Amino acid sequence: MLFLARLKLKFIQLGGNVKKTLVVMLAIVAVAAAGCKKKEEAPKVVAPEAAPAAQMPAVAPGADPHAGLKPQEIKAGAGHKGKVTETMDSGGYTYVQVDENGQKVWVAVMQTKVKVGDTVEFPDSPPMVNFSSKTLKRTFEKIIFAPGLAVNK
Repeated sequence: MLFLARLKLKFIQLGGNVKKTLVVMLAIVAVAAAGCKKKEEAPKVVAPEAAPAAQMPAVAPGADPHAGLKPQEIKAGAGHKGKVTETMDSGGYTYVQVDENGQKVWVAVMQTKVKVGDTVEFPDSPPMVNFSSKTLKRTFEKIIFAPGLAVNK
């Protein structure tokens, strides 16, 4: 309380210009403090609309979700290119081991006709690590799921 009394006494003793300056500065601080208290609302996220039924056909439980679908046509120069060293079909997919410049790469695509010795091209995609195929009862250390293959015989 003594502190406030002394502060009031000093304020009274100050000249007119200093008082006005002090009042203006206090007003600026008050406005700035009030402005800092206002919190911005987080932007509202709108969920994407569901795709039309024509693009996403209803599939009965246990049915093949890929029935009637075909692999995408891949054009030459798609990214990766190599010779098929091993291939197998299972569960609607074709699994292809490709020798690309001395490195073996496993690629999975929707079932496609391809044989050992064919040269194939496929686009770059992030690989899956330690992918376990239930139908093949096999785990692939690293495999790329590509939208399709360009097969050059």
